[in-house]
Amino acid sequence: MFTGIVKDVGRVSGVFARSGGLRLRVQYTNAVEFAGLSADESVSVNGVCQTVVALGQDWFEVDSVEETLSKTTFGSLRNGSIVNLERALRPTDRLGGHFVLGHVDCAASVDELRELGSSREIWVTFPEEFTPFIVSAGSITIDGVSLTVARLERTRFAVAVIPYTIAHTTIELIRKGSLVNLEFDILGKYVARQLASHIRPDSVGRPVSLIDESWLRERGF
Repeated sequence: MFTGIVKDVGRVSGVFARSGGLRLRVQYTNAVEFAGLSADESVSVNGVCQTVVALGQDWFEVDSVEETLSKTTFGSLRNGSIVNLERALRPTDRLGGHFVLGHVDCAASVDELRELGSSREIWVTFPEEFTPFIVSAGSITIDGVSLTVARLERTRFAVAVIPYTIAHTTIELIRKGSLVNLEFDILGKYVARQLASHIRPDSVGRPVSLIDESWLRERGF
């Protein structure tokens, strides 16, 4: 589990094909943050939870399987690609962002950028199937960065990014047309799942909620 607070910006220094997947070598610059890194440890790379399978003095390697490549932007990584890095959350850490699993839901396209003086507004279009999992002023993860939804339309949303985040993550490199990894808030996913289990079609196929006043009373509300 992660927080979406990026601790380092690394660089891909090796991309190796392996049985339908990829092995990536990533170099980091923050030696203090990555001190004691070990094999089998989880690291978020551009928001994707990956397991360290090998490591050296200032690098580590991860194996990305077909499922990961199909849902993320990892297939487009090349030697020299810049990536956001975060080590797994410790129980004693401050939770500065929100609960991030590193299980990317989809890759999405940036369709607009606006400079707002003290911040940059980034608009991202996402697949309609994920609409139930996003709310205005809620949390969203873009390439591993915990951000707040500032504006929301049916199939696109905007985040307002402060200068510090722009300077210390790969958000600085985002342009119109860029593909980014999205992870929607896990709490929203569970709420949507629970609500969906209490919806049934009526006689003409229209969805009707089973949650009414009597249902709530029976459960102590």
